[in-house]
Amino acid sequence: MVQIEPRPRGRPRTYDPAVALDQARAAFWNTGYAATSLDDLSAATGLNRPSLYGAFGDKKAMYIQALEKSRAEINVSLAAAFAPEDHLRTALTRVYEATAAIYMRGEAGPRGCFLIGTAVTEAVDDPDVRAVLAAALAEIDAAFEGRIRRAMEVGNLPGSSDAAGMARVATGVLNGMAVRARAGGDLATLRAMGASVVDLICGRAGR
Repeated sequence: MVQIEPRPRGRPRTYDPAVALDQARAAFWNTGYAATSLDDLSAATGLNRPSLYGAFGDKKAMYIQALEKSRAEINVSLAAAFAPEDHLRTALTRVYEATAAIYMRGEAGPRGCFLIGTAVTEAVDDPDVRAVLAAALAEIDAAFEGRIRRAMEVGNLPGSSDAAGMARVATGVLNGMAVRARAGGDLATLRAMGASVVDLICGRAGR
């Protein structure tokens, strides 16, 4: 007797989930969470609604995944930028210069930071979004604080410096740069903001 192998159910996956999530994030980034429809997400990813739901869940679940992806990318980028044991001024300048360039990207115009550009609005009445945003900001603060404390240990800064306070200011300037980019600020403006906070933390005398 000839046995016929059962055919697998469903269509095989023909898309890359990581690429699709990047495409969905780009749609959210350009128009914000509330204004991005499922049709917009389908157009951005090339997936129909059933496939979107199958891949990511509902619209909010997709948005949360996009936020978490950005959060993870920020952590990796800061860890890499702060890893070299060079002067604090050099490390901070590296972060702000790279960030300024990133914030100026965008097909429709400078998009700034995905988290700041989209999650700040949604965080007001969505505890899940607020939790991701708060965690991301805390992690950025911690990355700056850790690097500042290392600088204090090797004498780049006085031992009495307020590392936690400086870190929050450093994060605040990053966020301000993101807003300026979306508001039409040019690259020179963003770079100047970064240079100013580096002077504030490290002191002009160390230039």
